[in-house]
Amino acid sequence: MTDTDLSEQRYEISHDPSRLDHARIHHWLSTDAYWALGRTREHQDRAIAGSLNFGAYDPESGEQLAYARVVTDHATFAWICDVYVDRSARGLGIGIRLVTTVRDLLAPTGVRRLLLATDDAHGVYAKAGFRPLEIPAKWMCLQLG
Repeated sequence: MTDTDLSEQRYEISHDPSRLDHARIHHWLSTDAYWALGRTREHQDRAIAGSLNFGAYDPESGEQLAYARVVTDHATFAWICDVYVDRSARGLGIGIRLVTTVRDLLAPTGVRRLLLATDDAHGVYAKAGFRPLEIPAKWMCLQLG
């Protein structure tokens, strides 16, 4: 049995916004995610409200164990961000399941490009088909604040 098979038996992935544990998501990201350290709860709640959100849940307790947020127009582009797996649930394939669920949900909409950025999880995302940008010089960024 692979880690992904084990994950599929133990965890449920949902994009139902009513299931999100906003306080837990904020705690995870603002205290343990290098890209969001210190993010305020108000800022996080606004990000959640303007995004397509996914959670991974323990089917018995309903406890949320992972989160991923997607900024998308549901037609041409999506950016996967704020992917976080609780430390107690890491190593079970939940992160890869989150991003493959996002990929599979958006594919029929016509979205042609999904992007994400990571400092340390390239191997995880490669399992879902992600690869480095072919021509990074085409992309530009404007940093505000």
